[in-house]
Amino acid sequence: MKVLVIGGGAREHALCRSLSLDPDVSALYCAPGNAGIAEVAELRPVDALDGAAVAALAVELGADLVVVGPEAPLVAGVGDAVRAAGIPVFGPSAEAARLEGSKAFAKDVMAAAGVPTARSYVCVTPEEVDEALDAFGAPYVVKDDGLAAGKGVVVTEDLAVARAHALACDRVVIEEYLDGPEVSLFAITDGVTVVPLQPAQDFKRALDGDAGPNTGGMGAYSPLPWADPKLVDEVMELVLQPTVDELRRRGTPFSGLLYAGLALTSRGTRVIEFNARFGDPETQVVLARLRTPLASVLLNAANGTLADEPPLSWRDDAAVTVVIASHNYPDTPRTGDPIEGLAEVAAEDGPDAYVLHAGTRREGDAIVSAGGRVLSVTATGSDLAQAREKAYKAVARIRLDGSQHRTDIAAKAAEGR
Repeated sequence: MKVLVIGGGAREHALCRSLSLDPDVSALYCAPGNAGIAEVAELRPVDALDGAAVAALAVELGADLVVVGPEAPLVAGVGDAVRAAGIPVFGPSAEAARLEGSKAFAKDVMAAAGVPTARSYVCVTPEEVDEALDAFGAPYVVKDDGLAAGKGVVVTEDLAVARAHALACDRVVIEEYLDGPEVSLFAITDGVTVVPLQPAQDFKRALDGDAGPNTGGMGAYSPLPWADPKLVDEVMELVLQPTVDELRRRGTPFSGLLYAGLALTSRGTRVIEFNARFGDPETQVVLARLRTPLASVLLNAANGTLADEPPLSWRDDAAVTVVIASHNYPDTPRTGDPIEGLAEVAAEDGPDAYVLHAGTRREGDAIVSAGGRVLSVTATGSDLAQAREKAYKAVARIRLDGSQHRTDIAAKAAEGR
């Protein structure tokens, strides 16, 4: 099977790493990729938002499957263009990807499907913003209705900060604050059958102790030893299957990866948000624990034959990933700094710990930073404490001037909290 992965972040590196280990994959390509992905896949240049260009590349390569990684190409309809060329695509149509592309659309789908979520208002005028903020009170939760690379949400006790964020957006969703821990649960679906993956928890805030601004994610871990064993079944019944059924009822079936961001509140499980693709950094830890070869699962989802796929098999190991970010992230990050220590991690810590590239590029013989989140260091171990120890040991080998990372990823869970 020839597989083309679209994207160039740590999520795509994790996907390419898993696919490169799949005996069914005879050729693996990534476009545009990054310096790390080049070690496991052949890179091809492409504008990931140009559906015609992606489709032409897939035809040229004779791809049997195209996996669209990031949300922006999905919302832009890249998957539709590739499907129109007769090639199976793992990833929803542009219409179905509105589940992530518009918070208001997602709320409408959840209301129709009876999916539990926060009460909310969609606001387009300053007057509507003020009314909604007053109705819910602090903590204020303000979400840009459109895509914002994981940074469109503000949760704050400061009314002025909440109002400023709302007024900076064309349209916002303002909703009640949901208490309790947050959990991410992915599911692979062909639009009818839904297959859940293992839950993970990520860390959105930039600094230790969940301080600082929201980011695209600073780390993650799986499994969740503190979670109710019935959580996956509950979310399947209350959230994932009803959402897939509602989208199919509307004539816009969702095929691909449905990501549910959940809050385990004092009043029960509530959906915070949906994403239409693998989440970063949760993908890194979930795929590290997946024993089943990935390619056939994704192809069956693309072809509408997911019901034929045997049950997924999982490793007992725990996995932890720690994100190394550039100086000044999540504000305008500094780029172009050389990265050292990658070979040391491979030599000293592999295969239990490895580095997945996000914002990197090659300059001559050097690899330099090229984005805000630069690397994800992922490690596995017999339990979270061991996986965490291996991950941070590998992090300590990497040298990137001015870089930052959280030191408390999975710390509470490893201690049994």
